[in-house]
Amino acid sequence: MKILYTEEKKFTQQEVQELFLSVGWISGQYPKRLYKALMNSSTVITAWDQDKLVGLARVIDDSELVAYMHYVLVHPDYHGCGIASQMIERVKEKYKDYLYLEIMPEESKNIAFYEKFGFQVMADGTAMQICNFSNKK
Repeated sequence: MKILYTEEKKFTQQEVQELFLSVGWISGQYPKRLYKALMNSSTVITAWDQDKLVGLARVIDDSELVAYMHYVLVHPDYHGCGIASQMIERVKEKYKDYLYLEIMPEESKNIAFYEKFGFQVMADGTAMQICNFSNKK
């Protein structure tokens, strides 16, 4: 299997919706908003198996100091193939001159995965958010 990686935002709204729903992420329930958010993101790295979108990493940055890798996701049929690792390494390379590259794993079980790439839990940090959605479309 040969996976193609690109920063070109050549995905469709339906393709990203299907990918996000495949991993059970609620943002897939808002396809128009999700697509617009991705199109307006600083960097979106996608992984393709021929014409199928199988992975995506999104980064938001301030153009100089801080980049936030907002999420990394891979279709369940492609877990264990090194796709997430490849996308993370590409993000690290692109943002190597920034002072900070940060990620906020939404589940603590994912911390060990990101530690393999050099990320460290902030000594006195904690994630915070305001949730402005319900389970309705």
